[in-house]
Amino acid sequence: MKSIILSATAFFAVGCTAPAESLAAETKAAPEKLHNTITEAEIIDGWELLFDGQCTGNFRKYGDTVIGKAWVIEDDALHLDASNKEDWQTSGGGDIVYQDFDGAIREFENFNFKGEWKIAERGNSGIIYLVHEDTEQYSHCWMTGLEMQVLDNGTDSTEGHPDAAIHKHRAGDLYDINAAPEDAARLAAEWNQFEIIVQDGHLTQILNGVVTVDRDLFDDQWRSDVAASKFHQFPGYGAYTKGGIALQDHGDDVWYRNLKIKELPAGESGE
Repeated sequence: MKSIILSATAFFAVGCTAPAESLAAETKAAPEKLHNTITEAEIIDGWELLFDGQCTGNFRKYGDTVIGKAWVIEDDALHLDASNKEDWQTSGGGDIVYQDFDGAIREFENFNFKGEWKIAERGNSGIIYLVHEDTEQYSHCWMTGLEMQVLDNGTDSTEGHPDAAIHKHRAGDLYDINAAPEDAARLAAEWNQFEIIVQDGHLTQILNGVVTVDRDLFDDQWRSDVAASKFHQFPGYGAYTKGGIALQDHGDDVWYRNLKIKELPAGESGE
């Protein structure tokens, strides 16, 4: 199946020169080194690897053609180095989107998106999906895309991010729409496993094995919930049944790894 691995490698090496042989070697490495790799079985099953741990070429800044220099590779992860903060974001950062071969935002309608994130102490970020890229109408990707909140919720003895005190703004929430169960998220600087499934207009968000959101989209209840949220001022928010994937720059250090996505035919479920 080597030819399958090579063809898949070409997709997630946009703008990079990482050799296909290195990917094949990675897939046969010891288990502790299997971050950001994809197996033959996963490729056959339709999974794509968004980030191979070696380059950032699959991503670019929302509304731009390149990725900002603040997005770096560190410890096998895609890391936003927020040491140079600029207002509420990062100088040289910005929200980044997963792009296609031609540089256009890669869009998905029915999909299973999974991976891992960790956030710095008192940090804030987000995984945004169903993004419609139109910078003339929407200057930021969160004005159209739904967001799984990435946050340091804090503990009884640590402060956490201020948003942790706001209902529907905690880690694992569908930001400002639906609240997650308590204690689904791990501590700051610890890795969290996430999964986002959009299937035939139904959304499931999972954090560390806990279902944090399970609801229908685009129906009357959805429109009512959006109207009651901070997003009511953006007519495109949650209105697009097909859209892109973005990782948010909220001015805090955040890390992402093992990012994989699988397109789902209508009428079928995740794994």
